[in-house]
Amino acid sequence: MTGVLFDFSGTLFRVESTESWLRAVLAGTGHTLPEPELLDAARALEEAGALAGGANPAELPEELAGVWAVRDESAELHRAAYTGLSRRVTLPDPGLHDALYARHMTPAAWVPYPDAAEVLRSLRERGIGVGVVSNVGWDLRPVFRAHGLDPYVDAYVLSYEHGVQKPDPRLFSVACAALGADPRQVLMVGDSREADGGAAALGCRVHFVDHLPVTDRPGALLPVLDLVG
Repeated sequence: MTGVLFDFSGTLFRVESTESWLRAVLAGTGHTLPEPELLDAARALEEAGALAGGANPAELPEELAGVWAVRDESAELHRAAYTGLSRRVTLPDPGLHDALYARHMTPAAWVPYPDAAEVLRSLRERGIGVGVVSNVGWDLRPVFRAHGLDPYVDAYVLSYEHGVQKPDPRLFSVACAALGADPRQVLMVGDSREADGGAAALGCRVHFVDHLPVTDRPGALLPVLDLVG
């Protein structure tokens, strides 16, 4: 293998819990909620699927179905989808919905999996190109920089910057070209068989990990080092 492509959310990084997300925004904006109401609101936001990188909506509203399907094709669509879901939950101030959306784009909202740095560093030492291919509606590069992983990434291919989202093979093709790698010599690592599995159409090998909390997945990325030979 001459290159490895990684998904972002659920593969290299995990977003904070919905409760942590809401608590951080309430604290940052000076709002308070009684504990039972805070926990109820957090549960409602999770059920709504309002946190990007978190759980999908338990029930997708018909009026948001169209934007949800293409949410990662632009920053505007991404914001519309997730703030639309958030606004299904009543909060003490309508402005909190925009604050919640802003919070999820900050490095503080994300934690790398325990083995991410070791795996990325080892690939760099072996001279294997590394790309990040993500269905996302915002620039995640600052997250990698803040957590010290940016030096190990050669290329970022983000759906909203190209107007196309996984599993469309075109996004993986852009990533392989950015690494100067033949797709048949590239490994795609992700947590979604539907989205990340699209790389197989180009001839890439695909390896899946489970989208679990950071504490429950300490070493799932390590097999990548054996797969690349």
